[in-house]
Amino acid sequence: MNANQDITLTVIIVNYNVAYFLEQCLLSVYNAKGIEKAEVMVIDNRSSDSSVAMVREKFPSVHLLVNEENVGFSKANNQGIVRARGEFVVLLNPDTVVEEETFEKTINAFRKNPEIGGIGVRMVDGKGSFLPESKRGLPTPTVAFYKVFGLARMFPKSRRFGRYHLSYLSEKENHEVDVLSGAYMGLRRSVLDQIGLLDEAFFMYGEDIDLSYRIQQGGYKNLYLAETTIIHYKGESTKKSSVNYVFVFYRAMIIFARKHFSQNYAFLFSVFIHIGIYVRASMSIGKRVASKTMPMVWNGGIGILGLYGLAEFWKTHDISFPSIVYYAMIPSYWVIWSLTNLLSGTFDPPFKPLKLLKSTLVGTLLILMAYALLPKELQFSRLFILIGSLWFLGWNFLDRLIRYLLFKQSSGWNPSRKKRFLIVGEESEFKRIKRLLLQHMNEVEYIHGTWIQQPYPEARYTLNEFEHRTNLNLYDEIIFSAKDLSAHQIIHWMTSIKSAHIDFKIAQPDADFIIGSNSIETSGETYKLNINKLSRPENLRSKRFLDITIALTLLLSSPLMVWIYHDKRGIFENIFNVIAGSKTWVGFIPTNTTYKDPQLPALTRGVLTPVPTIMYEERVIHDKLNLLYARDYSILTDIRIILGSFRKLDQQS
Repeated sequence: MNANQDITLTVIIVNYNVAYFLEQCLLSVYNAKGIEKAEVMVIDNRSSDSSVAMVREKFPSVHLLVNEENVGFSKANNQGIVRARGEFVVLLNPDTVVEEETFEKTINAFRKNPEIGGIGVRMVDGKGSFLPESKRGLPTPTVAFYKVFGLARMFPKSRRFGRYHLSYLSEKENHEVDVLSGAYMGLRRSVLDQIGLLDEAFFMYGEDIDLSYRIQQGGYKNLYLAETTIIHYKGESTKKSSVNYVFVFYRAMIIFARKHFSQNYAFLFSVFIHIGIYVRASMSIGKRVASKTMPMVWNGGIGILGLYGLAEFWKTHDISFPSIVYYAMIPSYWVIWSLTNLLSGTFDPPFKPLKLLKSTLVGTLLILMAYALLPKELQFSRLFILIGSLWFLGWNFLDRLIRYLLFKQSSGWNPSRKKRFLIVGEESEFKRIKRLLLQHMNEVEYIHGTWIQQPYPEARYTLNEFEHRTNLNLYDEIIFSAKDLSAHQIIHWMTSIKSAHIDFKIAQPDADFIIGSNSIETSGETYKLNINKLSRPENLRSKRFLDITIALTLLLSSPLMVWIYHDKRGIFENIFNVIAGSKTWVGFIPTNTTYKDPQLPALTRGVLTPVPTIMYEERVIHDKLNLLYARDYSILTDIRIILGSFRKLDQQS
């Protein structure tokens, strides 16, 4: 591993299925100072999106290595390090944006102090909030205990309890630290020659702790450099709600303990961590279940109680209810109304009262149709159904209003449901970004601009006025033009604007996406062109509902229906695979490529395809047909395809 003196820096990015983030990251890297004396490597861990094609097309100077399988973060980085020619190496996550001076300041810090072996930088998330994993202490058993059991969060300024994230140290000052983050890890090449590469026993998580510790064991220091800031969309906090993250991360800490601590110390550490794993996993599962079920329990519980209250009122007028009506039919009314609203997307934000009205009307008609087929002794009152539907409407309207006013939930009813945007950029980029937004968003109240050099009609502010005179309450989202603003300026505004309701996104020049992260609980999101109907949650839900309905119908009628199929084993395999979610009745046409079009939603394998694949053999035609299917999708499309190829539901894909 002899460094080439013509190359000062090697930037290594390990990528897996984040094409849009990777493109933005590479744009920021190539805008950085000193990049002319650097080489950039992308190691792709068998992405199934357009990452590889994008790098080849837009960044031909990148040294691209494509793995045939996902070899993990450590091994992929090592593949880059052994090929690196730089005097210094930076391991960089693809979901980051670096400032123009980030690399330059990193290299200067190395050269000022030869005792520094590793450097990390200040990181913020997509909301501009500081990420505490920018600086960390060594996870000894005591430190790990404080973190796992929440003492570190309860007492962040304590030098005893706050040692995991060194939360008692200022985020705006340089510090010597124990552990650097793998999202941005600057390394001195000569130190890597001495201590070795990343330990490949760590597939993901923990490898940065291990390498940081070995840097210190080799007699060098790790520096937290607060002089420069990067955006990291997937901070450690974004994964805390994931049960898989809890197990993988804390088991990585156990690997670290067994490797570096004494046997007794490692055993104690392992005991603490195993207890912590199950405590945290239980809390994570409980939180997730509660977040999903409590709104339904609250809404459905109050709603059904209201129907029973209505039934009691009916009884006062000498109208009796058979027990089956009281205990089965009345709750089923609420289920049917809820189901029709769920399938139509009523409960997806933003809440739309008109959609609630239409979906409830459909549910009421279905109930009345079923009611007409019931025996006379069960037809107790059509008026009850009609008044019950009014109760459903009124309670759901009030419920969403309560959620919005008290909890500010996005699923609640926001009377000003249309989004309000402020674009910071010059007129040409303002027009392009506005056009992209209007193609993506249906509910836009207004889009204003902020000019930098030249005023234009839709610009309300100048950049100099931006911080002090802008009324931020007028906007839900601020979009920064990367063509007109430096990364340093964008990060400055993101960290300066202290308003919880404001979301930030960045629009890259000549790109068909706007990228950002509206919450530390989400990994990131994009607005992109060529959106399609199939991507909408209500359509994906309706598609899944149709799959289950047809599968159960076939299963229940199998004694008769099975005789029309040649491959009897095949039809049952398909039925159970569809129920399990590993297949769908109608899916995309296979394109014989490992790369998935990022414009298409993820679908499982289809038993049928929009058109028979034998009709069109060219992959390009298949791609276009898939896009047309997604763009124009409706549940009637799937019904038509299934009815037209009903005898082929036994075929194996």
